[in-house]
Amino acid sequence: MVYVYRGVKIFYRFFDRKNEQTDIFLHGWGCSQQDFLFCKDLSKRNTLFIDFPPFGRSEKDLFNWNIFTYANMVISLCEHLNIKKMNILGHSFGGRIAIIMAVLCKENVEKIVLIDSAGLKPKRTLSYRIKVFKYKIRKKLNLDVSKYGSSDYLSLNENMRTIFKSVVNTYLDDFLPFINAKTLIIFGKNDTTTPIYMAKKLKRKIKNSNLVLIENAGHFPYLERKVQFLSLIKDFLEE
Repeated sequence: MVYVYRGVKIFYRFFDRKNEQTDIFLHGWGCSQQDFLFCKDLSKRNTLFIDFPPFGRSEKDLFNWNIFTYANMVISLCEHLNIKKMNILGHSFGGRIAIIMAVLCKENVEKIVLIDSAGLKPKRTLSYRIKVFKYKIRKKLNLDVSKYGSSDYLSLNENMRTIFKSVVNTYLDDFLPFINAKTLIIFGKNDTTTPIYMAKKLKRKIKNSNLVLIENAGHFPYLERKVQFLSLIKDFLEE
């Protein structure tokens, strides 16, 4: 199905089981709802899957969005679908939105699952600072800087690069103490994209939270250890 928000077409799937609760699955940057569709029969609760633009089947062209635009889009879609009580499961980029919604919609959000969630201010290494310094020097000298940046960044057009920079430079550390929803934090123990120190900070700053580190998994533990992941979230959501 398609929902239009700020003129942008958003593709989503809503499995309406006439339950008062809905599990909302929010994918990571560069992914799509397809990653989480294996969870659609997890329970008798309703389930909602969304393709964040410009990914999946959602519209590719959008302008002047930021992380709060994405969060407000999900909130607007929930209102459209008359979703009152929700559990939010967010991976990486989707974790950013879960954090924001857990604060803005705290009366509606019952539980959240943060899967290798992004959104925290990173520790910058010396090599990173050197790379940034070289980038600034080359830019000042009008030299080619087109190869500087992450693979996610380099794969985007100019407009989406602006949105991406806004997203990754918006830190949500100050939101964490205001989360009241019961929270499960799941991280792959070998994650280098959102390192384990971020998982520990989430656990430390979010009251009523629990942290599970999955062995032999990186940034995508829900795909790398699917059976263990399903068991963890099912137990957490139904306890």
